[in-house]
Amino acid sequence: MINLLRLPVALVWLLASVPVIAKDAFQIPRSEVIELEDLSSKRTYPAFIKLPKSYQSDADKHYPVIYLTDGAYSFQIASGATRFPMNSGQMDEAILIALSYSKGSKGAESRIRDYTPTKAADWKRETGDAKRHAEFIKNVLIPHVERNYRTNPNRRTFVGNSLGGLFGAYILFSQPELFSSYLLGSPSVWFNKDQILSSKVEKPDVPVKVYLSVGSRETPEFGLNNDMIKGAGRLADKIKLELGNKVSLQYRVIEGATHATAFPTTLIQGLDWIYGVPQTN
Repeated sequence: MINLLRLPVALVWLLASVPVIAKDAFQIPRSEVIELEDLSSKRTYPAFIKLPKSYQSDADKHYPVIYLTDGAYSFQIASGATRFPMNSGQMDEAILIALSYSKGSKGAESRIRDYTPTKAADWKRETGDAKRHAEFIKNVLIPHVERNYRTNPNRRTFVGNSLGGLFGAYILFSQPELFSSYLLGSPSVWFNKDQILSSKVEKPDVPVKVYLSVGSRETPEFGLNNDMIKGAGRLADKIKLELGNKVSLQYRVIEGATHATAFPTTLIQGLDWIYGVPQTN
């Protein structure tokens, strides 16, 4: 029998703090994964889904849906960031849908292909399939979600970052009413020589909210090849000048944020602007 009174304090603490390894890995509550096929390309895309806390208990309620790109990255951030504000009544509860990359392809390969609006001759990877991917979201993903879950089709939010933000700008300009609100984080306006800035736009007939943000350190001074702040500012100008008075725009520069760190702030601040519930003292 070990006499703990004779052991050094540090060793006693170590023996007392040995962790017990759980058999089950951590899982996001109320979540599931589905797979949907894009019939035009024959590609299959996983989608991560999380239902609100009240979904089962409030059977008559229909919920907004937040659609996120880069699903394997954004789903975990969105789930964690919205948990407290949604569960505590400080933000409207919403269904989270995070669309990931096509099965069998590398993440970079899938996102570069699917999120870019035009073909770039100087890129080694395939580009320019945003139109097809947007049609997949419109004709396959959204109908599936709205058939199988209690949704409010008038409250859909698109969330995209970097190339995903560029993809969101493409949808906003080509079919703005597909979503009632857009979160465009650090959009890759520079792609294919700023092509998105010369694209034609369709003005929405219904109100649309756009939250656009970029980190203050997303410039060549801090190691980037492109000036993301300049690009985001020019995109904001295009939205204000060309999309009409139905669009409400919030443009923010996140102090101290880099391209690698800006997205979580973009996400929660943007969602708070769209779904935040005013608090009274």
